[in-house]
Amino acid sequence: MFIGIAGFYYFGEQSQLIRVLGVLVGAGLATAVALQTEQGRNARDFARGSLRELRQVVWPSRKETTQVTLVVVALVIVVALFLWVVDLGLQKAVTLLVRQDPS
Repeated sequence: MFIGIAGFYYFGEQSQLIRVLGVLVGAGLATAVALQTEQGRNARDFARGSLRELRQVVWPSRKETTQVTLVVVALVIVVALFLWVVDLGLQKAVTLLVRQDPS
């Protein structure tokens, strides 16, 4: 990969298309070499397994997604209001405690 990038700048007077193709060929060769290693094979197997699992996912319908989103938004609003009321109560309690006359 490094050689491909270095070649991109070394051949600066060449056409942009040729330089980009050189970088892509370098990246392809680097990938081909990397896939021959143990880590490369593990990465390839992981990617294949991930794609296989992704095909098995049952995605929710648009209606289900909308309903769940509305429930989440409603619960966020309810919790926000609850915390606001608790915060007001605590603020009043602290104000009463701080403003007491020591006499």
